[in-house]
Parts: sequence; structure tokens; C-alpha cells
Amino acid sequence: MRTALISDIHANREALEACLDHAERSGVDAYVFLGDYVGYGADPAWVLDTVMGYVGRGAAAVLGNHDAAAIGERADMNDDAAAAIAWTKTVIGDGHRDFLGRLPLVVEKGSILYVHANPVEPAGWGYITDLYSASRALVGSRAHITFCGHTHVPSLFHMSVTGKFASFDPVDRVDIPLTSRRRWLAVIGAVGQPRDRNPAACYAVLDDATDVLTYVRVPYDIDGAARKIIEAGLPVGLAYRLYQGY
Repeated sequence: MRTALISDIHANREALEACLDHAERSGVDAYVFLGDYVGYGADPAWVLDTVMGYVGRGAAAVLGNHDAAAIGERADMNDDAAAAIAWTKTVIGDGHRDFLGRLPLVVEKGSILYVHANPVEPAGWGYITDLYSASRALVGSRAHITFCGHTHVPSLFHMSVTGKFASFDPVDRVDIPLTSRRRWLAVIGAVGQPRDRNPAACYAVLDDATDVLTYVRVPYDIDGAARKIIEAGLPVGLAYRLYQGY
């Protein structure tokens, strides 16, 4: 089975449509959504409706920190992010809030764990940004493979049977064998707001028959997404950063 791993959509309809279209044309069998469906972008209701539809057909989904903020959880956010969440609360409906309120922080399927931010303390929303934070997460989790998002930067970490840690930056459409003798933590880049200076949307595909992970970059209509952010009256910087990928 080939599973699409989709994280940090952030209400970016154009980016999500591009990634879903690419995944479907690539023969993906299943979908996992790793949180932060809302925030920053101008299409939170459409994104939530779409994710809800996939979950209704069997996809897995977890809660992100922006999602939690949109249904009332206190959040530590910068001014632009807080403004986007305040606006989001006015445009999503009760069905969306109910859906977000029922999402788990963690989903485990066999030896694989899915979480938005950090497997050690999922509700703490801690970032995995370097080898130190990744090593703590690998040691603190029992999963053979952990998939998360939150940082908006695609990266991959692993721990050997002797306890040695290493990391590397994944390359677009280059297959990565997740060997059984190592434990893995894969940070999936963002669909809706990449921050690795590459503006193309990012998602990943896991082939569980071969334990191969592939990161994919997908160009999308940034002009359209940015224009809608400005038209909605959201902070202009949220539109500009889509072009910068940062």
C-alpha cells in the first residue's frame, strides 16, 4: 500500500488541490493527514471539508496546534498567526469545530506513529528542528517509524541499533529505504506554507510493501492563494511568504 502523508495545509486550497491531484495520479492508496488544516491561509472551510471527506472514506488524521487554537485552546502565536486564527474562527462552522474537537493527538498503526509535532509530548507542540530534539523524540517513542509535521521543513532522522543518531535532508522524488535495523523519524514538509526556501508544496509517500519513503515537491498556483489572503484582509506578510518559501 502506498500512503500519502500530508501535513500543514494551513487553509491553502491551491496547494492542497495540487498535492491531492498529484497523489491520485501517482496511484496512492491511502491518506494520512498530520494536522494544521487551518491558519495563515484563506480557505479553512474548504480545506476542512476536503479533509473531512477523506477521513469519512478511511483516511487517518491528527490534530495540529493551529487546529486546537481555532477551537479555543490557548496558543502561543505571533501576531500574524493569531490574526489568522481569529479570522478563521469567524468563517468555519460548527461541523468543522466538531470535527477538529474529535481529532486525536496521535494515531498508531502497527509500528508506525503519526503525530503533528512531537511523539514524546504531543500536546506540548514541541518542534523537532535538529538532531538533539530528534534524538529525544526517537528515544522517547517506541515506534519503528514516526511521522510528524509542524516545522514546515522536510527532514529525516534515524537511530541505529547501537544508539547512534544521524540526519539528512531529503531530496525531491528520491526514494529512501527505511531499513528495519534503524528507527526513523520523518518530518514531512508543509503543503500550504513551506519554510525551507522552496515555495513548492511538499508531501511524502510511504510504500509499506518496500518500506520506501519519497518526499515530493509540487508546484501550485501561489498567485491565487496569495491573492485570496490579501482579499480576506489577512496580514499581507502571509501572502508574501508563500513566494519565498519561508
